[in-house]
Amino acid sequence: MFENLQVAFHTLGCKLNFSETSTIIRQFEDRKFRITDFEGFADVYVINTCSVTENADKECQKLIRKVLRQNPNAYVVIMGCYAQLKPEEITQIPGVDLVLGSKEKFHLFDIIGNFEKRDYGHAFVGGIEELAVFKPSFSSEERTRAFLKVQDGCDYPCTYCTIPLARGKSRSPYIADVVHLAEKILKKGHQEIVLTGVNVGDFHNDRKETFLDLIQALDEVPIPRIRISSIEPNLLSDEIIAFVAQSKRFMPHFHIPLQSGSPEILRLMKRRYKREVYQSRVEKIKSLMPHACIGVDVIVGFPDETDKHFQETYDFLHELPVSYLHVFSYSARDNTPAAQMSNQVPQEIKTQRSKILRNLSEKKKHFFANQFIGKQRAVLVEGKTVKGKVMGHTDNYLKVWIPESYQGIVNVKLIEHIGNDEFIGEVIHTINLKEEKLVNLK
Repeated sequence: MFENLQVAFHTLGCKLNFSETSTIIRQFEDRKFRITDFEGFADVYVINTCSVTENADKECQKLIRKVLRQNPNAYVVIMGCYAQLKPEEITQIPGVDLVLGSKEKFHLFDIIGNFEKRDYGHAFVGGIEELAVFKPSFSSEERTRAFLKVQDGCDYPCTYCTIPLARGKSRSPYIADVVHLAEKILKKGHQEIVLTGVNVGDFHNDRKETFLDLIQALDEVPIPRIRISSIEPNLLSDEIIAFVAQSKRFMPHFHIPLQSGSPEILRLMKRRYKREVYQSRVEKIKSLMPHACIGVDVIVGFPDETDKHFQETYDFLHELPVSYLHVFSYSARDNTPAAQMSNQVPQEIKTQRSKILRNLSEKKKHFFANQFIGKQRAVLVEGKTVKGKVMGHTDNYLKVWIPESYQGIVNVKLIEHIGNDEFIGEVIHTINLKEEKLVNLK
């Protein structure tokens, strides 16, 4: 029925969205659609959306205009968080045919029988209370790395965030089901799994299984590498840090949202930790894994953030031994308490503060990377070949270029830091993945 139809996909937002898009792609493949490049002609375009920031909403609208230029008669499907939050708004965008909420996006073929364009868009979006079932997902498009969804939804009341409105309450699968998917990913040839979710550290189910239980179970799956995508500092226990430090599979790489280094702004945000807790987590990681890479999310320009509050954030981050920052300007979202707060920060001040922290991030990245010049790290070869070299990442997430003749995991001496967090590397050993031992090439 669909053999002659071409479908293209585009994903906005987080790694969780990418894992879910992959699951939806497999539904199309099972029905014999031809998957094609989003940059070219397609009969059907599917956009899986994010709505964390206003820019994500605008990017979705920009993409809709783009695909209609590529094919004015294309059937356009918008799904995901933006669709859950603002379905009526999206159906008014010219050219949109179908809008699917967070639950409905996994049931597209149960909702419609064909892809014939109509004069107006239709929305199928259930209430947020209906999002009570965990839908397993994993991505498999990358050659070496897969994103495995282990948790969904969020129970945290952060005053700036729409995710609980878009994805519902926190929910998780059973560990046995996650292990089964990890083994399936391993059979597909992937050598690294990234654990994803809205709030992965909040992994729990009616069997009272915890995130620590989960990573201990996954450590028994013979996949070479596992990373934790992002974890809240109050959920990153000393036991989890200690387990990662001694694990053969979990990488020394943490991404820990901070959002603000000001105690007053953290209180206004309703974050579930104090600044001292964050600092203790970073210090614990570095005491057990001095080589660990630590990334930080931080928001500038939250309502009521004064120069003093911002300076507290800057000073706190300046002193912390973290490796890089992801800096976001606060964006007011409908139906959030922060959007109703007085003393909204002007955009020009947010832009200025963002630039200051991005400059600090560059200094942090440079300092972290330079510690490893002349050192050896295990590198997973994963990228495309460029001028006779191929790219990979070290266990602690440094990007390294080595000769294109290598595949898999190799032990590399980092010879030269060439900027942009990238190194030229010299291969010293290959690694036998079955026996997990080094093979000397010299």
